[in-house]
Amino acid sequence: MKIFLDGEYVDREQAKVSVFDHGLLYGDGVFEGIRAYNGKIFKLEEHIDRLFDSARAILLKIPMSAQQLCDACVRCCALNNVRDGYIRLVVTRGVGSLGLNPESCPRPTVFIIADAIQLYSPEVYERGMRLVTASTRRVAPAAFSPAVKSLNYLNNILAKIEGRLAGAQEVLMLNEQGYVAECSGDNIFVIKNNTICTPPIYAGALGGITRRVAIELLTQAGHRVVESQLTRYDIYVADECFLTGTGAEIVPVIELDGRLIGEGRPGTITTSLISEYRKLTASEGTPIF
Repeated sequence: MKIFLDGEYVDREQAKVSVFDHGLLYGDGVFEGIRAYNGKIFKLEEHIDRLFDSARAILLKIPMSAQQLCDACVRCCALNNVRDGYIRLVVTRGVGSLGLNPESCPRPTVFIIADAIQLYSPEVYERGMRLVTASTRRVAPAAFSPAVKSLNYLNNILAKIEGRLAGAQEVLMLNEQGYVAECSGDNIFVIKNNTICTPPIYAGALGGITRRVAIELLTQAGHRVVESQLTRYDIYVADECFLTGTGAEIVPVIELDGRLIGEGRPGTITTSLISEYRKLTASEGTPIF
């Protein structure tokens, strides 16, 4: 396996980051998870744009242009013969001193990993997923914007641990006001009386690229999609529920906190969306080979 590291493609064993890197020491950095399907990278430019937005928000200057990063992602996939897989693009503050001051880091570190991924088994997409609500609340937008896809995911990880201890594969996270924010790594949608709702970004949800694609596909199919504040009650009584994320794709949800959602199986709108999303990802993207 070849890893892109600061302008070079090195063997996995040689892909090393300093213990003084502020990405490791303080979670100071940003990243993107990107998918490749059928020899093409899906929504590559959109992911790179979001990476630069995240970096700009934390005053991190990426030492490469957007086009250079796109080219590096394509090259990394080609070198590893990745036709269907996952790309992790990371930019850290770089090597610095043992202190919070980012000015001690003269140059950011950039690395790219291209490999296989499978977050959930095929059975989850066929039968649906169970969720539980985490007691860990999503970080308040006033404390740190959810729009920044940073390297510090401890908030999400603590929630994920709660879910695993409860025997659930994913958890619902609420914001400090008790409204639905998102799941530990995915956006959430509910369907009630043919209206599709998803929490707004200001509620604590990441502006997911798969979320955006889902909204576009649903709108094209003639469905009404709105952003609105949601509570757990809205999910308990929903006709359908699903999650969206780059790694997870479109995942049907059939249960929250022991309450069956709808008929307790993936609904017709969700299954149709999964089919349309798979068609889109199989045909669109930036060619690798």
